[in-house]
Amino acid sequence: MEPARRQLTRLFSDVFTAKGFDAKLGSVSVSDRPDLAQFQCNGALAGAKSLKRNPRELATEIIGAVEALASQRFPLNDRPNDQLKDATAKPFTLSIAGPGFINIVLHDELLVQFVRGQAADKARLGCEPTASPRTVVIDYGGPNVAKGMHVGHLRSSIIGDSIVRIYRFMGDKVIGDNHVGDWGTQMGMLICQLREKQPQLPYFDPGFSGTYPSESPVTLPDLEVMYPAASKRYETDETFKAEVLRATDELQSGRRGYKALWQHFVNVTVSDLTRDYEKLGIKFDYWLGESFYEERMPALVERLKASGLTEMSEGALIIPLANEQEPEMPPLILVKSGGGFLYHTSDLATCEYRVEHFKADLALAVVDARQTMHFKQVFKAARLTGLTGKCEFVHLPFGTMNGTDGKPFKTRAGGVLKLKDLIQMVNDEAKKRLGELAVDRPYSPEELEEIASKVGVATLKYADLKHNRSADYVFDLEKFAKFEGHTGPYLLYATVRIKSILRKALSQGLSAGKIIAPTRESERRLMLEMQRLADVLTMTYNEREPHHLCEYGFNVSQAFNTFYTDCHILRETDPDRQASWLALATLAHDHLEFALGLLGISVPDRM
Repeated sequence: MEPARRQLTRLFSDVFTAKGFDAKLGSVSVSDRPDLAQFQCNGALAGAKSLKRNPRELATEIIGAVEALASQRFPLNDRPNDQLKDATAKPFTLSIAGPGFINIVLHDELLVQFVRGQAADKARLGCEPTASPRTVVIDYGGPNVAKGMHVGHLRSSIIGDSIVRIYRFMGDKVIGDNHVGDWGTQMGMLICQLREKQPQLPYFDPGFSGTYPSESPVTLPDLEVMYPAASKRYETDETFKAEVLRATDELQSGRRGYKALWQHFVNVTVSDLTRDYEKLGIKFDYWLGESFYEERMPALVERLKASGLTEMSEGALIIPLANEQEPEMPPLILVKSGGGFLYHTSDLATCEYRVEHFKADLALAVVDARQTMHFKQVFKAARLTGLTGKCEFVHLPFGTMNGTDGKPFKTRAGGVLKLKDLIQMVNDEAKKRLGELAVDRPYSPEELEEIASKVGVATLKYADLKHNRSADYVFDLEKFAKFEGHTGPYLLYATVRIKSILRKALSQGLSAGKIIAPTRESERRLMLEMQRLADVLTMTYNEREPHHLCEYGFNVSQAFNTFYTDCHILRETDPDRQASWLALATLAHDHLEFALGLLGISVPDRM
């Protein structure tokens, strides 16, 4: 069943349209004054203004017309007492407030129908899939070879993973791609650095025709030491720089030894990255790094040259992008003056591949906001040259994760914090917090590790996802690891608490039954909150903003806690009321697990 707000909007829109107004005036929203109403429609004010009429008079007309249609659109199918058997019973009460606001309060039995519909739809909780499913490529993660992941890679991975889950649930065919940085000058730097340290390796012998070793001559920690040293030399040593450029060119031209060495660099890096991603519960369908598109770039450049959209500028081949609307837009450099390709070229080849191979209708790049200009250039050039076809390419920028000092998150020594170290920090903090809970319910060492891992991931992910995607935010571990407040551990604890209540009820021979009309405001509030789910999910899907789901989960958990304090489920003497409350508790649990699942957060059995 569609959420109440959506159905009410359709009803009010039809009435406004019948009276000659724009259907948009019938938009219904959650009330700004929950003490007065549950929903409101403000269209009468704008409609009256356009005709220079009294808005309260128009609101009265709208109410009359809505009420005439109400029973047809919202039949009360289940009327448990004599009062509700009255055929004139209205599914909601309408009233006018202020200069012409229309307040709406649902009949309790209508509210019950909404949540019963959700309870009957265990798999989707009343959330319909999109009417027009698409093939969607989502580019997220994006770490670099020869470097372990650090906190700077966290947001792309977490946000992208959640959007993948949401889009899949909504019915799209989703392809998740980790576009790894595994090509370019940095590979030449590593080759030259290693050649100086171990020149006897067969990779450096151009005459070697045998099989190269299967074991890598370097580990990721080795590469993490080598790369900064090589990068520094590249900037200051012209001889070394020339060697690096030559080695890069030879690698990209297919020199056997260098390709084998490059593959080792990739393998040891990906192996380490995969372990970090597994700890976060993040997976990808593809790892198509920059190197994957290397062979496509020469032919692509030739086609673009033939299109007449390129030109030479100071020895470089460019695509001009400035026009009257964007006079300051810098050109896209396809081939630099020295003859090499750049990230622009690689990304254009990526766009082309996603259209041709994946047949994408939509391609989302979940990448740092600091890359905004880069993607503006690439996507504009792709459109101008026809590479996008019918596919829409969208950059989803995100802000920076900062420390409590307001600066990008670092170690205490001022260095970049590795992701595995951050994961260990949150797990250790989770263990400490769980230890405070375990006084009356001790954990085995294995159980403690498992629960702490889930609580740690919830701490990290929720702290990130609860913020507007494009905003910077401060990561305060002590604050975000708390079991109270707007945190991941709080939502986990609320969900686990409901699990415990349901287990206890089962042990007493009690079971959920039919949800009946609420008698208390806390019941009503919980039902109202839960029937919003499809609206919230649609908004999250359309805006690509997981923070809406975070807010929803927090609101449901708060509403349930108030309900549970007010309604003593296990002590209730009325069996029908008790069974209804158990059904509400079950539904609240399902809503929380559902929302957390789309955020990429797993719920333990106990805490």
